[in-house]
Amino acid sequence: MITRIWHGRTQTEHAAVYRQYVIDTGIPDYLATPGNLGAQIWQRTEGDITHIWTVSWWDNYDSIKAFAGEQIEKARYYDEDKQYLLEFEPQVMHCDTYGFVPDH
Repeated sequence: MITRIWHGRTQTEHAAVYRQYVIDTGIPDYLATPGNLGAQIWQRTEGDITHIWTVSWWDNYDSIKAFAGEQIEKARYYDEDKQYLLEFEPQVMHCDTYGFVPDH
């Protein structure tokens, strides 16, 4: 499994609206792509700046290409991102992922 992690920063006053925008745009695109295994949004507020991560899981790199295009490291942005994000980070991070569950 591959984990794809995107990070953005917004003003805290816009965080709830931007998070909903991500839920309405990026998350459905992740979930509609064959090979996507799920997604989450992580959020952390530091004063007037809020960090938002989208964390998605994929069965392989070809599935990620179906979502992101050939340059899978390149971040994918949506039209209204420019209204909320403080900058556009050019790349995402991919990690090989190994999961474990408790044995109870």
